[in-house]
Amino acid sequence: MRKQYNLWPGPGGLDAWDVDKLIAMSAALPVVKVPLSAFAELDTDYWFKDGQRPTVRSVVDHVRLMQATDLSFPVILAAEGRVMDGMHRIAKALMLGLSAVDAVQFTVTPDPDYRGIRPEDLPY
Repeated sequence: MRKQYNLWPGPGGLDAWDVDKLIAMSAALPVVKVPLSAFAELDTDYWFKDGQRPTVRSVVDHVRLMQATDLSFPVILAAEGRVMDGMHRIAKALMLGLSAVDAVQFTVTPDPDYRGIRPEDLPY
């Protein structure tokens, strides 16, 4: 699996969370079923921001990632409910016609590992 970061706009640019750290920090959180209808991200340009346009190739790349995901791992949510890890699992569940996914949710969103960073400057 490739190194992954959760990126979110912050006060000084992009904030980034190391997904491996998020998985470790969320391991003891209770797993709950979350209806797909709760994920506002499903109706956004989640993977294609900042002027990026979805090409056939980029859509196929995401479909491949969806197919390879394991729905037995819970989605990780920030305290306010936004997806920090697991959007491909959510998309796969939608594609399969499921109504909910397993998820864990922080009660307090962890501080980012990097603040004001460009994606290309992250250590991969």
